[in-house]
Amino acid sequence: MTILHKDTLAIIMIGTTHVVDMGGKSAFIHYETGDRAHMLLPDGTRFHGLWTLQDDGYKVEWRDGPTGSWKLDHTPGAIDYVDATGIVRGRISRIDFGDPQSLAA
Repeated sequence: MTILHKDTLAIIMIGTTHVVDMGGKSAFIHYETGDRAHMLLPDGTRFHGLWTLQDDGYKVEWRDGPTGSWKLDHTPGAIDYVDATGIVRGRISRIDFGDPQSLAA
């Protein structure tokens, strides 16, 4: 288990879209800039909000949605999203450059 830190997170997050496997269904999180993010959950719910990198994770405040702190945990062959309580909530299945799902629109 290796929690990814700020410099690594900036490389794999800013300007990309993470496709996250949440129990067989995909969520999409687009980190448009260093402070704006967009998410599409498997049930069709969309969120837009502000996010900030921390030393060992990030915080996000969704407009009309939850606020949370997250860490990305790397193990050989996988990167998992871990919530503030230490529970794995999803695994990155791929990282796309840009916004192929048009989440920022």
